[in-house]
Amino acid sequence: MSVCLPVFSQEAYLESLVVTASPFEKNIGEYPESLSVLSAEHLELISHNHIQQALQSVPGVNLARGNGQEYLPSLRSPVLSGAGACGSVLSLEDSIPLRAKGFCNINELFESHSESARSIEVIRGPAGTLYGSNAMHGVINLISPEVGGREGLPFRGVAIEAGPHDYYRAHVTLDSGLRNNSGVRADLSLTTDGGYRDASGFAQQKIALQHQALFDGVQVRTRLAVSNLNQETAGYINGENAYRERSLSRENSNPEAFRDAYSVRLSSQILMDRSKGGQLQLTPYLRKTDMRFLQHYLPGQALEENGQESIGLRGSYLFALSDDLEVIAGLDAEFTRGHLRELQKNPTEGSDFLRETIPLGKHYDYQVDAFSVAPFTLATWTMTDTWTLYGGVRFESLQYDYNNKMLSGRTTEDGRSCGFGGCRFNRPEDRKDSFQNLSPKLGATYDFAPGLQFFANIAQGYRAPQATELYRLQREQTVAELDSEEVSSIELGVRAFNNRLSYEFVAYGMRKRNVIFRDTEYFNQSNGKTSHRGVELALGYAFAQNWRLETSSSYAEHRYRDKRELQGVLLNGNLVDSAPRAFGNYRLQWLPRQEITTELEWLHQGRYYTDPQNQHAYSGHNLLNFRAQWKTDRWTLSARVLNLTNKAYAERADYSDFTGDRYFPGEPRSIYLSASSEW
Repeated sequence: MSVCLPVFSQEAYLESLVVTASPFEKNIGEYPESLSVLSAEHLELISHNHIQQALQSVPGVNLARGNGQEYLPSLRSPVLSGAGACGSVLSLEDSIPLRAKGFCNINELFESHSESARSIEVIRGPAGTLYGSNAMHGVINLISPEVGGREGLPFRGVAIEAGPHDYYRAHVTLDSGLRNNSGVRADLSLTTDGGYRDASGFAQQKIALQHQALFDGVQVRTRLAVSNLNQETAGYINGENAYRERSLSRENSNPEAFRDAYSVRLSSQILMDRSKGGQLQLTPYLRKTDMRFLQHYLPGQALEENGQESIGLRGSYLFALSDDLEVIAGLDAEFTRGHLRELQKNPTEGSDFLRETIPLGKHYDYQVDAFSVAPFTLATWTMTDTWTLYGGVRFESLQYDYNNKMLSGRTTEDGRSCGFGGCRFNRPEDRKDSFQNLSPKLGATYDFAPGLQFFANIAQGYRAPQATELYRLQREQTVAELDSEEVSSIELGVRAFNNRLSYEFVAYGMRKRNVIFRDTEYFNQSNGKTSHRGVELALGYAFAQNWRLETSSSYAEHRYRDKRELQGVLLNGNLVDSAPRAFGNYRLQWLPRQEITTELEWLHQGRYYTDPQNQHAYSGHNLLNFRAQWKTDRWTLSARVLNLTNKAYAERADYSDFTGDRYFPGEPRSIYLSASSEW
């Protein structure tokens, strides 16, 4: 089990409580899933500037960092991009999705307040039974700190950090502690970064306000989270191995590109503990997001504006049918109103075809109302002292009501036809669409001995088509006849934990069908198939006094399994692009004194293809990072050296028929210093 603690012990492991695999807190060993937990101590040592830096210590997670706070997700999957990519990994904060069903954003984790998280829980593999649509490859859930922590004590703290390229970050926490079973907490994070590349800096502000109270057996935890991002964006650099040229890696051919994103979430978790009648948990929530960004990567560089407003409720009831049978029954419901506008202000540059088919003015302007409702149940049957069975099922209905606010069809904004057969952008007539899905699961755990456990899990996940895939059409396609993506998964694993050694070894196989992609004619299709097989190892070993080794290793093969052709090449059997077979994270920790922690980290990224035809590739890379922390009762001083050997590498490599090899270059050696005080 990937539990990162400063000093490992069996007691600490068993006392780790998680909520991601169940609506109610349980010990980490009570699940048949592959579940990793990054502790507060681990997150404090990592002190990530980007969420990728924290999650790369989880097996199977291989986020590809873009510019600023952007990234592409990967969890037991290739690095996901393009049509069908967004929404395949569900991102949560305190078990509330950051985005509404059908309105995902591929970069959505930058809206979470990860800088103040007390833990990050990751389910690797389908989790549709509990979370429904989008929890197809897995779930990333950031858990915010409680008022007063576990001890209920007051806390006030300030942290400041500085790094290269005018990087500065400040974090302030004010916590009243619990007094008479009530208290408040505020977390503020402010970050500015000038950017390694030209015109690529960002400024981000996040604040979380929380009130917690306990009265008459009812616990209420209300939280307001607000984030704002203003980012200057740098795109790919082009040319074979261009990332190796330091001067070229600093260039930005799109200095005009930007992204502005704002989000606010309000939720209230109400837990009623009825010792004999069970536990009832209700979580109503509100959500609002707005985003503007320049599509610098497309001809015409249109400006996109999108947003959504949601109201939802998650409800769960835990009760016992007998001494050995526990049941959770729940209902999730959500209503969302989303909108999207795309406006091109400047003439398209390039060939006559591009200039004619990509016109000035609005390309899209629509509103979508979405309603989802999903009953689910989970049961735990303790058969014997060693055997436990888990089973559950979820039914989810998602309905869209699409309203086009422009002329329908393939015309300019004012109704004129484009040459060369018509405009690229096609706006469907008003319509309604609905999707219904089942997500069953069956799992088991077997305790060989204290501290040694076998587990098995069979699960199915799904991802309903997103609004942009259904209504943002191109060329001759007037209706996107898409089905929900589905994945079937089986995994077998063994995990052990004792005073010196902990590990979790998992083998899994998954098959996806109805994979959504954009074909060579710019049609959104859903008849793709892929397979995913791999093994994962998380290991922690205290091999000597004050020395500890932690590893996170993954080997997987992700392949196309359908009859698609691309430029005359049959893709069936090819490795999916942006999918290294092997990658891993290896950390050696030394604690020379109780107040000092040092860590040397080795990051391995294996070779991978950059095109579906498997004709172009990135050779991979190896990086070293070093961290040191000195901590007293009131003060903490930290230093981090990233890319210790100053290696030239690519955060992401890709291949385009238009530009050839292209890369997001990695940063050279970077040193960050921080100081914090608490009282």
